[in-house]
Amino acid sequence: MTGLGAVFRPQLAPERLRSVARIADEAGLEELWLWEDCFREGGIATAAAALAWTERVRVGIGLLPVPLRNVAITAMEAASLYRMFPGRPILAVGHGVQDWMGQVGARAESPVTLLREHLDALRALLRGEMVTVEGRYVKLDDVALDWPPAEPVPVIAGATGPRSLRLAGAAADGTLLTASTPPEGVRRARQLIEEGRESAGRSGGEPHEVVVYLLTATGADGPARLRAELAAEGVASVPDLGITGDAAAVAKAVQRLAEAGADTVVLQPTADEPDPEGFVRFVAEEVRPLVP
Repeated sequence: MTGLGAVFRPQLAPERLRSVARIADEAGLEELWLWEDCFREGGIATAAAALAWTERVRVGIGLLPVPLRNVAITAMEAASLYRMFPGRPILAVGHGVQDWMGQVGARAESPVTLLREHLDALRALLRGEMVTVEGRYVKLDDVALDWPPAEPVPVIAGATGPRSLRLAGAAADGTLLTASTPPEGVRRARQLIEEGRESAGRSGGEPHEVVVYLLTATGADGPARLRAELAAEGVASVPDLGITGDAAAVAKAVQRLAEAGADTVVLQPTADEPDPEGFVRFVAEEVRPLVP
């Protein structure tokens, strides 16, 4: 079965999260994804709150920008979430938006090198290992978590370009793709991820989950809101991006991404979605029954 989720956009004030999270839980939504988006809302704080306010929905952080974070802090915070809410957090890390990283003095000369070092160290720390490393960016001296997760946990890498996608296959447990990824882009991403897995000798290992956002607008003004957001993102000319319409139309768009290689599709409302609570109900109660 294709996984299905929805995004709480950080353009909403943080105090709106409680009602959205509770409705997502009540409606049976599988996954609620949050963003650590400069300079709006922090990923760990919002995820912890959403997990505490709910009982069953899984909460994804998509994603934590590694230039902003010492890997030990990422591991400590992630491990705490996994231990307090077993089986429910989903952690993704990535490059972050480079312009934003530059604004805070954290832009890396080699984002791919940084992400590789962060992934290797983070996954080892979450496995409970003692880590010593002297990398270009990541430097740890006999660091181990006192409270690592009680069970193995996956770490997902956000990726777009070919080098990052190959890296995700080689060094992460899954890959997160942006809403600027059409079905053909998912197919190509799968190929690049598999190249990375093969290069690292991981092809026969655990399955590599691919999660992709799908920009979704409903209601009478949905087409106009969708067009405006695609234009604002500079991808209005890219075919097969985003969907507007009723539950059947959205479900068909989800299925196209699944057929292209997505394991989970997360519906991303437009930044000006007028009813975020209604949106998560729509995903859970109307779209989910139509997605095999």
